Amino acid sequence: MKFDAIIFDLDGVICTTDNLHYQAWKKLSDRENIYFDETINQRLRGVSRMESLDIILEKADRVYTDKEKTEMANYKNDEYRELLNTLTPTDLSSEVKDTLDKLRKMNIKLAIGSSSKNTKLILEKLGLKNFFDAVADGNDITKSKPDPEVFLLAAKRIDKEPKQCLVVEDADAGILAALQGGFSSAGMGIAYSNANATYSIKTFSDLLNIISD
Repeated sequence: MKFDAIIFDLDGVICTTDNLHYQAWKKLSDRENIYFDETINQRLRGVSRMESLDIILEKADRVYTDKEKTEMANYKNDEYRELLNTLTPTDLSSEVKDTLDKLRKMNIKLAIGSSSKNTKLILEKLGLKNFFDAVADGNDITKSKPDPEVFLLAAKRIDKEPKQCLVVEDADAGILAALQGGFSSAGMGIAYSNANATYSIKTFSDLLNIISD
């Protein structure tokens, strides 16, 4: 077996909350009369809330103070958390759940490495609160992807070296973070064609082929 552990990004990998993020950022942008669209939203994948806000403010017609930016980030998060409350275990695809269960039976350590500060809430809503061996998220780190800090912390919490772990990511920033941290990676979604990814997977269940080889 090539890997002893798998570290998963959350949004876009275990579940898809991208649209909820988009709705929350769009509501903030509309409130501030700042142009925001799907193309800009793609740049926010895998980066922290404040860094995401800075990207959005590139389109602003004035400079915001740090106090204003903190208020804006909190407003966005409040809107996003309201949307998260609509999630249920039915929002976890059967393919993802079946694959996770099969990996668990193979005695693979499973961890989450996400920049989101809402990771634990999302996992709880999906019925995965106590499923993973370790969780490292935006509440634990000071540097977001493409810095590898969150993956290194996740690996440490499951007592594994980076070379023993496979990182699963759907964002280019996450693939780069894995590379810089010394991890192998599997790119899916937008990251499927990332040249820095060790593997490319079309569906979540393709992970079983990588692990079994």
